[in-house]
Amino acid sequence: MHKLLILIESSIDWQKFEDAWPDFLHLAESMPGLRREATSRIDATLFGNYPVTFIHELYFDSLNDASQALSSPEGRAAGKLLQEMTQGRVNLFFADHKEDLVENILKHKKTVQLED
Repeated sequence: MHKLLILIESSIDWQKFEDAWPDFLHLAESMPGLRREATSRIDATLFGNYPVTFIHELYFDSLNDASQALSSPEGRAAGKLLQEMTQGRVNLFFADHKEDLVENILKHKKTVQLED
């Protein structure tokens, strides 16, 4: 599975963003091949100073499916709107996505001794 990560910087006009968000979602959710999506609002930065406040993830079966979705009329319109609503203060990444269940992780867990 691959995902498109959309990282929104903190310095945008949040009212403009919130007003356009439903329209963006409608376009993004209309892209062909979309399997699921997730949204995260950053509560706190634990380390570093990357100015991200909002993350949206769009999941696809493959990198090719994700690329085709972005090239579709809906994808191009969503991208144009995203640039407008963030004033270009957005970063986009494709990522190979893998996940595991805790039950499986625990089956393969090794005991690790931490030094004091």
